[in-house]
Amino acid sequence: MRNPLQDDTSPHPAALPGIIDVSTLNRLVRNALEAVLPLLWVSGEISNLTRAGSGHIYFTLKDAQAQVRCAMWRNRAQLLSFRPENGMRVEARALATLYEARGDYQLNVETLRPAGIGDLFEAFRRLKNKLAEEGLFDPARRRPLPAYPRAIGIVTSPAAAALRDVLATLRRRAPGLPAVLYPCAVQGNDAPRQLREALEKAGRRAARDGIDLILLVRGGGSLEDLWAFNDEALARALAACPLPVVSGIGHETDFTIADFAADLRAPTPTGAAELASAGYHGARDLLASAARRMRQAIVRQLEISAQRADRCALRLIHPRERLRHARENIARHEQRLRQAMAAHLGETSRRLVQLGARLNARRPAIGAQQTRLDSIALRLTRAPHILLATQRQKLDTLAASLQHLGPYAVLARGYGIVRDADGDILRSAAAAHPGDALDIQLADGRLGATVTAAR
Repeated sequence: MRNPLQDDTSPHPAALPGIIDVSTLNRLVRNALEAVLPLLWVSGEISNLTRAGSGHIYFTLKDAQAQVRCAMWRNRAQLLSFRPENGMRVEARALATLYEARGDYQLNVETLRPAGIGDLFEAFRRLKNKLAEEGLFDPARRRPLPAYPRAIGIVTSPAAAALRDVLATLRRRAPGLPAVLYPCAVQGNDAPRQLREALEKAGRRAARDGIDLILLVRGGGSLEDLWAFNDEALARALAACPLPVVSGIGHETDFTIADFAADLRAPTPTGAAELASAGYHGARDLLASAARRMRQAIVRQLEISAQRADRCALRLIHPRERLRHARENIARHEQRLRQAMAAHLGETSRRLVQLGARLNARRPAIGAQQTRLDSIALRLTRAPHILLATQRQKLDTLAASLQHLGPYAVLARGYGIVRDADGDILRSAAAAHPGDALDIQLADGRLGATVTAAR
């Protein structure tokens, strides 16, 4: 573990002399504090708060048993979303250090938030992650807004400034669009239940009240003021609502769970009313554009009709003249038909002559073919006798060869076949023993013999 009394700008303790000055001591203590204690959240009550002309804020953070001086520099203080005051309980993200000039231990504060806000943020984050994992915020689940709703349901408090803003926007952008209020509380412990009931009532009475769209609106406020819209049951009611819902809660930088569960989020209540009336507001431009296009189309159609009338007037002629033209056309077509028929008949006659000449040229010579046929018939008559004689000669030759190679022909040349008493042919003298009876087959008979000696 690193020595907290050592950093890149401090001398090593072993290199220090026996006596050090106060500046060196305070620097070593500051380095040790900043090394051991990283940025951390500290809660307490503000007291002795001073705002310097430079913009820096100095105060004491205390509880029942202790206190610590704090400094918040101008570049950090100007980012605060609230004004710190004495007696306010806050949570400070700070770095513990030592102000070397006075030797005072203090906290350099990075940011401040009202006490308890961190728990709310953590609860908001956990619920948001849980519902997101369930698919409640899936963009594919969100429904498109109707372009021209019959009426709009508004879920909010009757006394809320948000209701006045929404109604004023609707009167300005879509004067004929009805709005139905479903009153409920938008702040307090009972607000989540009332919001759910009003939303469910709007969904139930949609057909009876004629509404096609619901606005869930509330004006701006702190995180605690808007906490009713971070209710899990309200988020599920928004997902189950049969009508599309537009949320317009707080200011543009405020986000609630209801914003993620709704079908569309508007930055403000006024923005929600503008989204709901966008179709009617844009219809004015659409109607003006359609009227302009209609006028242009009518003018073009009139111009085209006038041109067609002019062309038709030019084509109008007396019936007698039309009959004369028709007779001339008939006569002309008759002449062309006669010429075409004469040309066709001439061409057909010429082709018939050519085909006759080609047919005569290809007529077969019957006399030559008859002579060839007689020659082939004579050869067919002689061929079986010649083939039979040839095969008989080959058979006689093969029989003579077979008789010459037969065993009796070999015996006739002076050879014999010797068998032992078992009838087996003797092929070696070593197989016979003196006294064995032998059978000798010659070409003209058989002889019995007895072995007297084997050599």
